[in-house]
Amino acid sequence: MTLVAIGINHKTASVALREKVAFGPDILEEALTSLAAASKTREAVIVSTCNRTELYTNNVEADNAIRWLSQFHNLDEQELRDCIYLHQGEKAVQHLLRVSAGLDSLVLGEPQILGQIKQSYANAKEKGTIAHTIDRLFQHTFKVAKQIRTDTEIGASAVSVAFAAVNLARHIFEDLSKAKVLLVGAGETIELVARHLREQGATDLVVANRTVARAEGMAAEFGAQVITLAQIPDVLPEADIVISSTASPLPILGKGMVATALKKRRQQAMLLVDIAVPRDIEAEVGELDNAYLYTVDDLQGIVQQNMANRLEAAQQAETIAAAQAAEFTHWLRGLDSVDTIRQFRSQSEELKAEAVAAATNKLAQGASPEAVMLELANKLTNKLIHSPTQALSKAARAGDLQSLEILRQALGINDN
Repeated sequence: MTLVAIGINHKTASVALREKVAFGPDILEEALTSLAAASKTREAVIVSTCNRTELYTNNVEADNAIRWLSQFHNLDEQELRDCIYLHQGEKAVQHLLRVSAGLDSLVLGEPQILGQIKQSYANAKEKGTIAHTIDRLFQHTFKVAKQIRTDTEIGASAVSVAFAAVNLARHIFEDLSKAKVLLVGAGETIELVARHLREQGATDLVVANRTVARAEGMAAEFGAQVITLAQIPDVLPEADIVISSTASPLPILGKGMVATALKKRRQQAMLLVDIAVPRDIEAEVGELDNAYLYTVDDLQGIVQQNMANRLEAAQQAETIAAAQAAEFTHWLRGLDSVDTIRQFRSQSEELKAEAVAAATNKLAQGASPEAVMLELANKLTNKLIHSPTQALSKAARAGDLQSLEILRQALGINDN
């Protein structure tokens, strides 16, 4: 059995090509059924995210899988081949383990990819394109991904400014569900911050933006209140955490505004995180008692240190992935040997049945039992040793001493 993994990702292909090769929900069922039909064991899993599209199949020629992908999406095959990576056997297993652990992601160690792979597996399971081997492969993958998360620090440190900001807040306010958070801006960074905050338990969010309509769509997803920038002084005294990221050329929160808010808070501590360039919060705010201001430079330092930690953890994860790929391949080879043994036994049983049937027929016709038994033994022996004898002769004529020795051992031939 040969496992095959082919794909393109953010390292090998442009966004334009990745979009063309993606499998949306509307075509996934058709694609799974079609790809599985090309497999002798009818096995196929398709992983399709914004950063990668990958096909996992069993007993399919790699060229056929690539050709299928180009034809399904009506793409130039050579253009696709220029961007595709191919892994087979143990390398295919190791690749899937690396992907699931976030070792092949745009952000090293990111955890979202494992959930996406689990969903891809569930989709294939529902469509009936998973059999014993692929099922075992993905179950093994989920186990190893959990082991890597448990045994290494691959996902322990924040490696994006947005996550670093939230991580900082979580360390200062142990229970974010009790903290009121003011988010200033409504761009991609603030949206990512909001998502991380919700994942960490924050529920009381307020989004301040110059254009309310722009913020409402994002705020609705997180159950946040929306206000204008002009309303910030009214809400600021209630905020325990302020995270700001706008494109404003001038500061939005000044020292005076924050000082007034702290006075109304009776000097209760406030965390302010400014991840905008140019700054949204005046540097002088950091001079105020009980105002803890962190800038994007502070967070970048944290991110760089955390990335170094992840790189060290990634080396440990790579070792685990390689060892576990070898372990799965060992099981797979054992499966192949079981099939071979089963075929050999079945073939031998057929020869025996034929010989016994012929002998029984001759006995029924009155032939001598001794002669029938001798003929049975001779014919069965000749049939059983025919193929091994040919193999021994071929190896001997070719001077293939290695094959000859393997055959001798397999047949139990010794010099004594």
